Amino acid sequence: MDPLEQLLAERACERLIIDFTHRLDLGEPASVAELFTEDGVWQWPAGNRLIKGRESLRTYFGSRPADRLSRRTMSNILVTVTPPDTATATSYFTTYRVDGHTGGTTPVPSGPPVQVGHYDDTFHHTPDGTWLLASRVLHLAFGGPTPRRDDNRV
Repeated sequence: MDPLEQLLAERACERLIIDFTHRLDLGEPASVAELFTEDGVWQWPAGNRLIKGRESLRTYFGSRPADRLSRRTMSNILVTVTPPDTATATSYFTTYRVDGHTGGTTPVPSGPPVQVGHYDDTFHHTPDGTWLLASRVLHLAFGGPTPRRDDNRV
């Protein structure tokens, strides 16, 4: 693989990682399923969650509470391309989240992150030239309950 092809593959995989976060926080959560292969897998071993297949992923991520406000920060994204059509990545995440949000422009009082951990991802390069997530495994180093916002308090 020439250096430009490698760079483009790395960037495409990084873009999937970032797009996943944007769709969960700012878009339609169920649409993250489109970032996976048809037989894609999302797994959280410590939480005993294993979701297989695009339709199951759509259902799982689409079941997110409608009153949940979240923001995730992704960092330390390291993609390794294994030519010709696979790649792996590790990326760190920090999640701030609250349930019971009713909208508006007033900032929610912040607390500590609800989750800090990393993802181990595998990617496949499809015949049409698109990179997609084949699997995403969540490893949680720090975690706690999601606070609930009631009566404008967290």
